[in-house]
Amino acid sequence: MCEFTGIDVSKEKFDIGWLREATTGKKKTKAFKNAPAGHQQAVDWLLKNLKVAPEDIVITLEPTGVYHEALVYYLHDKGFRIYLANPGKARKYAQSINQTHKTDKLDAMVLAWYGHDQRHKLTLWQPESPEIRELKVMLRRLGALEKDLQREQNRREAAEVSLSTDRVIESLEGMIATLEAEIIRLQQDIDDHIDGHPELKRDRELLQSIKGIGPVMSRELVYLFASKRFKSARQAAAYLGLIPRLRESGVLKGRTTLSKTGSARIRAKLYMAAVCASRHNPDILSQKQRLLKAGKVKMQALGAAMRKLIQICFGVLKHQREYQPQML
Repeated sequence: MCEFTGIDVSKEKFDIGWLREATTGKKKTKAFKNAPAGHQQAVDWLLKNLKVAPEDIVITLEPTGVYHEALVYYLHDKGFRIYLANPGKARKYAQSINQTHKTDKLDAMVLAWYGHDQRHKLTLWQPESPEIRELKVMLRRLGALEKDLQREQNRREAAEVSLSTDRVIESLEGMIATLEAEIIRLQQDIDDHIDGHPELKRDRELLQSIKGIGPVMSRELVYLFASKRFKSARQAAAYLGLIPRLRESGVLKGRTTLSKTGSARIRAKLYMAAVCASRHNPDILSQKQRLLKAGKVKMQALGAAMRKLIQICFGVLKHQREYQPQML
């Protein structure tokens, strides 16, 4: 018999909610600092109060940026069973049980109830392998550097327009050169890391066999597909916010747009890949021409191209075969 708990995580602390009795709704909560000492205190509290082994305790929580990561790895290492809830689905569940008030303790209890009621549908979380975790943090750092570079380039452009001093321009150009050099160095480290692991290297080669998927996009997708373990191409497209959404208001009546959930950074890179694929990939070019002929606008055709690219990537990696265009 499993015990069900939920954890609401924030930067400074996390709240545990324990569903003591599902039939009566009896519960117990406790807050801890989101730090190594607090992680151990939470383990001690769970074992003392629930009086069962860690493998008999199910903990449901939502991913919250990076703030949940150290905690879930620690709890998994201690033997607890972890569900990582999809935030959107957990929110809908809260609405379905008329959870109107919102506090950290109540959120933790909602997650405990969600884990209990959805236990036959949820998949237990498994930690990423060390090489995938290392790839993730390097890609995260690369993304941060690219944002910093774009900001400095925007500042330089503004400085030139506003006739700023030579000293300011020199400072901006020096920072831009430093960021560009570090980005190149980190990209090489990421490439070396991928090449150092045969499965990752093979997946990247397969991805780059697709016209439109180059070095930049393949870095991102190697990690994405290795870490998320999508069950279908549609699931991968939905994760990236590429599922069409009908708009029925104003001038957009009858138009479809992308849902745009998930990573905006990956989606932006995928947009550029789709632009290239729309010219050079025969399958996507054929799809584009068909959609435009049917009356779709160019942005709708590009959205479809992004979705098609992800579907092709999923198929190539699933079957472990290089891409073979269907339209030649």
